[in-house]
Amino acid sequence: MKQILAAALATTALTGTAFAADITEFRIGILGGENAQDRMNSYECLRAYTEDALGVEAKLFAPADYNGVIQGLLGGTLDMAWMGASSYAAVHIQNPDAVEPVLVKINLDGSYGYHSIGFARKDSGITSLEAMQGKVFGFGDPNSTSGYLIPSIEIPQTTGASMDSGDYFGEVKFTGGHEQTIVAVNNGDVDGGVTWADGQGAWEDGYNSGALRKAVDAGLVDMNDLVEIWRSKPIPEGPVVLRTELPTEVKAKMTALVDGLYEADPDCAYGVAAGDSLGFDPITHDAYVSIVEARKAKSN
Repeated sequence: MKQILAAALATTALTGTAFAADITEFRIGILGGENAQDRMNSYECLRAYTEDALGVEAKLFAPADYNGVIQGLLGGTLDMAWMGASSYAAVHIQNPDAVEPVLVKINLDGSYGYHSIGFARKDSGITSLEAMQGKVFGFGDPNSTSGYLIPSIEIPQTTGASMDSGDYFGEVKFTGGHEQTIVAVNNGDVDGGVTWADGQGAWEDGYNSGALRKAVDAGLVDMNDLVEIWRSKPIPEGPVVLRTELPTEVKAKMTALVDGLYEADPDCAYGVAAGDSLGFDPITHDAYVSIVEARKAKSN
């Protein structure tokens, strides 16, 4: 099936057929996690493929925080995004009809889960959450699944204390995103923090995919200077979503494009998927019911 889709994409690019008679442009939102220019560079190939596939101008948007993408999808100013599960839940809770989850990234072992990874500098002597007591802990973005929602639920189950500053950790602060957390820990600005990774492959590579892998690729960190101190239970990888009100043929073409990206252009898929993967497979809302409920419970 994916080989057929890849061939269809190639044919579309050659013929220049426009599948977007009812739209004049297509806008792709890029969730936070690394600096804006790196995000734009990683998605440039997808932007170009989108123009070829739809026959209209495609634009990339990399807001400063997760909420920028959430609000763009809710307001109809973005047409597509690869979201974290918690950010998708935020959209769904506010408007269940705003977007449709269509695809999910697949790990090299065929799974579509990942982990929130707690980490610290190796030379700090911190090797566990117990050693973090009284120290400075860094979250990423309040709308991040692995950078906030899941660790804010699971870590208190381990420590028996809340995540409020001064309760268990000396101070709890938001860094602004995954890359910011990684840099903050690496520079000693916070003692430990959380980010996302598939948890597969080698630690020194930043695992196979995720924010640590992207940071290694960008030359921001040497993983030998860091150590894992905590790992969440598996989290469902967030979905690629499309604005529900898009024309049916546009949604079908974009789903096919991303679904066939790994076969058509592995290098492009590497950038979009934040590392090594098997590309993307279909997914539905049912995979995220537990995250929606967790987010609702957290807000109560």
